[in-house]
Formats: sequence, structure tokens, C-alpha cells
Amino acid sequence: MSSLLRLATAGSVDDGKSTLVGRLLYDTKSVLADQLDAVERASVDRGMSTPDLSLLVDGLRSEREQGITIDVAYRYFATPKRSFVLADTPGHVQYTRNTVTGASTAQLGVLLVDARKGVVEQTRRHAAVLALLGVPRLVLAVNKVDLIDYDEAAFTVIAKEFSAHAASLGYGEGTVLAIPVSALQGDNVATKSDNTPWYSGPTLLEHLEEVPVAPDPHEAPFRLPVQYVIRPRTPEYPDYRGYAGQIAAGTVRPGDEIVVLPQGLKSTVESVDTADGQLDEAGTGKSITLVLADDLDITRGDVIAASANAPKVTDEFTAALCWLSSKSLEPGARVLVKQGTRTVQAMVEELNARFDEQTLSIVDAPEKLELNEIGNVSLRLSEEIPVDDYTVSPRTGAFIVIDPKDGDTLAAGLVGHRFSQLKGVTEPEGQ
Repeated sequence: MSSLLRLATAGSVDDGKSTLVGRLLYDTKSVLADQLDAVERASVDRGMSTPDLSLLVDGLRSEREQGITIDVAYRYFATPKRSFVLADTPGHVQYTRNTVTGASTAQLGVLLVDARKGVVEQTRRHAAVLALLGVPRLVLAVNKVDLIDYDEAAFTVIAKEFSAHAASLGYGEGTVLAIPVSALQGDNVATKSDNTPWYSGPTLLEHLEEVPVAPDPHEAPFRLPVQYVIRPRTPEYPDYRGYAGQIAAGTVRPGDEIVVLPQGLKSTVESVDTADGQLDEAGTGKSITLVLADDLDITRGDVIAASANAPKVTDEFTAALCWLSSKSLEPGARVLVKQGTRTVQAMVEELNARFDEQTLSIVDAPEKLELNEIGNVSLRLSEEIPVDDYTVSPRTGAFIVIDPKDGDTLAAGLVGHRFSQLKGVTEPEGQ
């Protein structure tokens, strides 16, 4: 079992997401004493008899006053069994792009619904976005069950409706769990509730502690985007040449056969160096310097990869784009594509399709993409780069699109992603 779980929360406005996240932080004792004191004082000022745990999450004064969360915030907490990184995303429809950001590295998604309202438009939208990003597991937290008198029948109706929607997105048996909770009262969040004797499943925290985490990024093919070439040229290291970067996927060991892309140069790893000395093995996320057996011409932006399972090298590909800018995207647009440590010029050749995440329908050949819309596009680059399909290696299959005029980030992209990867969605002809 992994010692770290990355999860993302999403829900509609007023579903109680901030209270649920605050409850998790509170129940796992991940709150500093002065923070809790401040929350208790603010709650008393509001005339509340119990601490408003949502204040632990909505840290900005303007957000607290409006009662909304408007950006992605990352929360860290831990139990004796596992550590957690939680991306808390906003509920408003106009912030779909923030959901994409928060869910891009998630291994599990927690969707909240108000037990009085059930599955709503935003629930279906968020589930579709999580499915597009390949988040492998979902939890439906049916919140505020105390306000429906812990009604089992109402919970069952909501759970069945959501399970059917998740199944239409490709979530199979065992990948979706519905849990009746009250974030305000603490029912089934960290401790089992006596108010729901009809529910025999785990609490939310128990599920987060036990849920399998797959795939393990260490098992993916080795990828190292080169950030810097180190050549000290000192008397102590007159001939040292190392290639520094952070491992994007897989593991590397001395003796491994590698290929340098896009050139296609091959060599063998001589040593794996760090500031603390040499390693026998290094895995995903580790910052290292590789020394190779051969003196090769390698520069920033190149990718050192496992020779036996290298990424493709190409100057064109299709991708799913989540458009993040208020400027619309039209065919023929000239942009910059930043993938790993390499940035290249590119042109948007075609807008193949737009995905309507609410109706699970495809709009063929749209004229443009607007803010928060998700489309499938064809890109042509000014030079060849090494890329993986997002489903094979998310870190090296993801990229961003940049405005060459002002450097603004325009979109987040997933290489090779097709909408037909979602069960029940038909790709337009020719894709």
C-alpha cells in the first residue's frame, strides 16, 4: 500500500465541502492550536454554539465573508496509516478549470452532494471531468444526512443514481463508493455513526486509509526531463558531466540502458548522483544528476528515457485541452507548447470536437473553444519532441499551452486523449 494518497474534492456551492475538509483536518488533529482558537472565536462572533470547521479551509477573509471558496487549495494531513495531499476545488461552474488543476494528479476524487438535493448538474460535470483526467476511483459523500433524519431510502436513491452516471463514464465495479455523512456533526467522517445503523461500509477516513492506490508511478517507464547540464570544470572534477532533473516517472539504477530524445542517442547509466551522495536507485519525484558512460550532446529540454520503453518522438499529435483563458481558441492559432522542460512553437491545426460534460455528448468540429470548455485538438509543432500518451505516463503526457505574446497560460493538455475513452461516448468520425 502506498504511504501517500492524493485526492481531490469537488461539489456544488453550499454542499458543505469546506466543512467536510475542515472536519477531516480537525479529526486527524492536523490543526494548530492557534488556528482552532481563531476558528472558535470567529464562530462565537457569528452566534454559533459549535466551531464552524469550514473556517479552517476558507482562509481568505473575502472568501469567509462571502461564504465561498474560489480557488484550488492544497491541504496536508496524516494518520498513522497514510499521509494525504488534498486538492480542494471550487464548486462554481465557471471554475471548471480549477477542478481540472486540482484533479490532474489525484488518485481518488471525493464528490459531495447535499442529501436534500441529490445528484445535480455540477455533480455530473465534476464526475465527467474526473473521468476525463483518468482519476481511477470516486467517493460520493452524501452530506447533511442529519437534515433528512438519516433516511436510508433517500440515501439509496442518490447512491444508485450516481453509480449509474459513474458507470456511463467508465467506472467499473468496486471503483465507486457512496458514504452517508454529516460534516457538521461528524457522522461517518472519521468515526462510525450510531445514527446510520443501516450503513455497514467504512467511514470516509477509513476508506481513504485503505483504498488501493494504482497505478504506482514508480512502475511506469523511466523518464527524466533534463533541466540542467552540470560541468564543474574544477581540478577535483575536470571531466565531470552530469544531467540534472527531477524524475517524472519510473526508476533508474546504475547500469540501466537509456536513450536520449529527441536525438535517439543511446548510452548506459554510470551513476545516479545527488547532493547527499550516489544512489543505488532513484524513483519518481527524486531530483538527481545522471552520469552516463558516453560523452553525449545533451541539453536542457531533452528527455532521458528507458531504452526498452521510450516515448514517441513527433511533431504532431492530438490532445484533450481544457481551455483556461477568457480568449477563445480558434483553428490556426499560433501558441507555445511547454512539455516537461522543453518549450516549442506550435499551431492549432484543427478543433476536432468539444465535449459536453453535462450531457456526455460530442460537438463535432466546433468553431472555437471558450473558457472552461474541453476540446480535442490537433497540434503541429515547429520541431519534434518526445511525448507519451497521458494514460501511459501522466507527467510526460501532460503539457500546457502558452500565449506567445504575453506568456499567459491558455490551456492544460493531455496527449493522445480521446473522448471515446469514456464509456458510452462516441467519438466523431475521423478521430
